[in-house]
Amino acid sequence: MSEKKTPTKSVASKEVDQFLKAVAKAPQIKSGRGRLVFAMDATASRQPTWDRACQLQGDMFTQTKGLGGLSIQLCFYRGYDEFRASPWHDSTDRMLKAMLAVKCLGGHTQIQRVLKHALSEHQKQSVQALVFVGDCIEESIDDLCQLAGKLGICGVPVFIFQEGNDISALRGFKQIARLSHGAHCHFDSSSPQELGELLSAVAVYASGGLKALNHYASQSPSVKQLSHQLGTQKF
Repeated sequence: MSEKKTPTKSVASKEVDQFLKAVAKAPQIKSGRGRLVFAMDATASRQPTWDRACQLQGDMFTQTKGLGGLSIQLCFYRGYDEFRASPWHDSTDRMLKAMLAVKCLGGHTQIQRVLKHALSEHQKQSVQALVFVGDCIEESIDDLCQLAGKLGICGVPVFIFQEGNDISALRGFKQIARLSHGAHCHFDSSSPQELGELLSAVAVYASGGLKALNHYASQSPSVKQLSHQLGTQKF
């Protein structure tokens, strides 16, 4: 059994800071309607997080309205070899309806299918970012890293939100994020506001690029430290 522990508040704050620094270093994109693949582990243990994500996803659309908007595609895996991807949604109502229709079922992780799907969608039409929310990895890290590297070359960063602190998953998620030029961050299930602000930060990046993210950072408590970072870093 993998060792697990709950991050302390100070550790969580450090993780958020590192995550935001990585977002600031992600590939620059042009403003306009962004496309973001929002993938979640929908195995049995994920139901509470899924319910929270349903409540938070509306903010991702709200924060990007003035930037040209955002299109989000919901992806998830669950049960025995089940992987699904929704149509692209341009409104919170349609996205919420799709999410509420999903019930989590026991099964193994299928992160490889998530990464392959993002690559496939990007080949059809440019995808600005992939968000993944999960807590463990039960697949070959080497295979996942190979796909993450391909996403990095294509300019599709993977932003991973890890619940809990499974050590083996931690190592794998960090490698996937690094190879795709994305970012990895823990989130505390008792702090949904922080997760919501970080998800919105990625949505703003996907829709408006680093300039828009810098503006958003000046208004959000969890992302305000980006203001200085974006002003001093070179990309």
